[in-house]
Amino acid sequence: MNRRTLLALAPILASTAALFAPDDVLAAGDAPAAVAATPERKPPLFPTDVQFWYETQRAFGAAEYGGALFGEVLAVSSRIAPGDYDSWYGAYNDFADRIAKEASDQLARGHRISARDGFLRAASYYQASEFFLHGDPKDPRIARAYHLSTDCYHQCAKLHAPVIEPVEIPYENTTLPGYFHHADGSKSPRPTLIMHTGFDGSAEEMHVSGARAAVERGYNVIAFDGPGQYGPLHREGLVFRPDWEKVITPVVDFALEQPSVDPKRIALMGISMGGVLAPRAAAFEKRLAALIANDGVYDFSAAFRSTMPADKWEPFVEAVKADAAPQIDQLLEGLAKKSPTVRWSQAHGMWSTGAASPRAFMAKALDYHLRDGIAERISCPTLVCEAEDDLFFKGQPQALYDHLTCRKTLVRFTNAEGAGAHCQVGASRLAFARMFDWLDETLA
Repeated sequence: MNRRTLLALAPILASTAALFAPDDVLAAGDAPAAVAATPERKPPLFPTDVQFWYETQRAFGAAEYGGALFGEVLAVSSRIAPGDYDSWYGAYNDFADRIAKEASDQLARGHRISARDGFLRAASYYQASEFFLHGDPKDPRIARAYHLSTDCYHQCAKLHAPVIEPVEIPYENTTLPGYFHHADGSKSPRPTLIMHTGFDGSAEEMHVSGARAAVERGYNVIAFDGPGQYGPLHREGLVFRPDWEKVITPVVDFALEQPSVDPKRIALMGISMGGVLAPRAAAFEKRLAALIANDGVYDFSAAFRSTMPADKWEPFVEAVKADAAPQIDQLLEGLAKKSPTVRWSQAHGMWSTGAASPRAFMAKALDYHLRDGIAERISCPTLVCEAEDDLFFKGQPQALYDHLTCRKTLVRFTNAEGAGAHCQVGASRLAFARMFDWLDETLA
C-alpha cells in the first residue's frame, strides 16, 4: 500500500471501525448479530455477546421443525459463559452425546419415532457445538462434531417415511454431499426445490430451514452443500467460489436424472449468504423455473462500502488487496479483540474462503456481488425476502429487487410479527408459508 493510498484512507479507518463497534456489531457472513444490547431491546440471554445470542436464537428456531427443544436450548445456555468458546462446545456436545445415546437405545428397542426425533436434535446440537472453534481448523473437536452430526442425521433420515436419501452429487473431480427429500414414495414427476445455505450452515440444517416445509407442500427437495460449506469444507477443505453457477449447474444436471423430478418445475433457494450465491447462479443457469433469495443480497461488500464516502471506496479496496497494509491489519486485529462477532467471522471466513489473514478474507469477500449486469441476467420469476432487523444487509434486498428485470416479488418480514431477525430465525413457519405460497402460485 503506497503513501498516497494510506493518506486517502486515513480519514475513513475510524468510520470503518465504527461498523464493528462492540455494542452494535454485525458479522461479515452468514449470521449477523441480533439487535444491539440496548436498554430498549436487551437480549434475554448473552446480553454482552451478540454473536452468542444470535446463535442461541438460531437454536431456538430449529425447534419449529424438530431440530431442537426450547427447554433443552435453555438448559444448554445456562451452562455457557459469554464469549467462552470452550464452554459453548462443552455444553452443546454434552447434550448431543446424551441425546444421541438415548436415541440409539430407543432404536434398539424398536421405538423408531422417538429415535428419529432424538437423532435429529443430536445432529443439530453437535453442529452447534463446533461452531466457534474454526480459528484452528485442526482442532480434533471439529472433526468429531462433524462426523457425529452427520452420522446422527443419517440415522434420522433413514427413519423418515418416505426416506430422506443421502446423495453424492458429481462436481468436478469430487462430489457434493446432500439429501433427496422425497415428496412421496412414487416416481411421479414432482416440482423440486434445490436448497443450499450460506456462510456457515449445512445441508443437514436445511431439514429445519425449509426442506420439510417444502415436502409438506408436495415438493421434492434436494438440499446440498457447495464448496466452502459444511460438508465439502470439513471433508476436503473445499472453499467458497464466487462463480456459483459452476456449482448449481451440476446439481441441476443431477436433479434432471431423477425420475421423480419434473424438469419444467425446478426452483432454487439460497439462504443468508446464499442470497447472493443463488441469484448469481440463476443469472447463468437457465433451466430454473423460479428463485428464492432469503434474504436477498446484491453486494456482499455493502456493509464495508456503507461506512465511507463513495470517493474513498477505491482507495480502501486498493489497501485491502495490497501485498502489505499493516494499518488495515492492525485495525482488523483490534476489532476482533473488541467484538465477538468480528472475532468469529474472521476465523470462519479465513477457513471457508482459504484466506491467510482477516484482510485476505475481506479481499475475497469483495468478489461476491451481482453488479455489472449480473442481476439483470436473471430471467426466472424471483422472490426476494427482507428481514427488518438484518442490519448488516440493510437495503440489500431492495437493491437486488431494484436491479432485477425479471418477474419479481419482494416480501418484508417485520419485528412486529416476530419475524424481523436475519432469515426470520424463530418465525420459520410464518416465513415458509409466504415463500412456498408464492412458489405454489409461480409454478402452478
